[in-house]
Amino acid sequence: MSLVSPDTEFPAQPAVSTAALARPARGALQSALVVLPGLALTAAIAAAAFGLRALPGVSALSPMILSIVIGIVVHNVFRTPAAAKAGVAFSLRRILRLAIILLGMQLTAQQVIAVGGAGIAVIAATLLATFLFTTYMGRLLGVDRKLTQLIGAGTSICGASAVIATNTVTDAPDEDVAYAVACVTVFGSVAMFAYPLLIGVLHLDPHAFGLWAGASIHEIAQVVAAAYQDGTQSGDFGTIAKLTRVMMLAPVVLALGLLLRGRGGQAQARVPMPWFVLGFIALIILNSLVAIPAAIKAPVGLVTSFGLSMALAAMGLETDIRKLRAKGLRPLLLGLLAFLFISGFSLLLIRVFT
Repeated sequence: MSLVSPDTEFPAQPAVSTAALARPARGALQSALVVLPGLALTAAIAAAAFGLRALPGVSALSPMILSIVIGIVVHNVFRTPAAAKAGVAFSLRRILRLAIILLGMQLTAQQVIAVGGAGIAVIAATLLATFLFTTYMGRLLGVDRKLTQLIGAGTSICGASAVIATNTVTDAPDEDVAYAVACVTVFGSVAMFAYPLLIGVLHLDPHAFGLWAGASIHEIAQVVAAAYQDGTQSGDFGTIAKLTRVMMLAPVVLALGLLLRGRGGQAQARVPMPWFVLGFIALIILNSLVAIPAAIKAPVGLVTSFGLSMALAAMGLETDIRKLRAKGLRPLLLGLLAFLFISGFSLLLIRVFT
């Protein structure tokens, strides 16, 4: 006869309440509800942009360019509703990255190889020269060192993402981050509109124009919007060139962090990794190895364009022109000079070496 009681041999398990089981699901639902208004707003703007292209004289503009224009007007005239902020941020970050990943399905490894050693050299040299030029001019103009580094990183690498990533090592005040983001977004938007108008004047073929856009325009979405104005070939090449530039973000931030650490700067700095680039590369490899049917590619292409348009709408909804007046004219002048330098220097290298 066992001396162990049933309760001891098989101890009772703690009861799990239905409320505890439902808590994770409720949290996910609440998170979805928080971003829903902003997602609806950016989707509505993107849909309006697609609809406007049916009007005479507007069809030449991509829905991405129209989306950012509508977004800027809505934010600066009516203000973005507070309830939409979370969804707008979600569109600018998550939707953009998802759309970039899906864009990989439209490309092949052969197109990536087409960037070539010369193209990569142009991108790397432009990035380094622009950051050094911005740092030097910032010192001459008397702009705060941290704000100068943020504007330099945003201009030379990848816009707002580079500003935020660089701030992990510069540790600048929030006002500097906001100013730098607004600054590079505005000048990147200027480039997005101006570059397509210069194709004929500069006699650029699709390869050269795509490389120029990818090597010098600030944001990924802005590059996509500008480069595809010259057709699919230019758009594809511009996207690849820009993502090659984005992949240089981690080593640049790491190098800057080591430099600042040597000068007694922030000791603990995490170097960000643009993981969505890996998804983009994975789909390029898949598209190169497997014949994906057109019946799949066509709707994915439409979803990609719509997602990019939502991201551009979100960018417009976060572009506050008044922020550029917050710190006076000198940082704004620095952003302008950096923009003119990266445009001119990259174009010169493309003319000489490609």
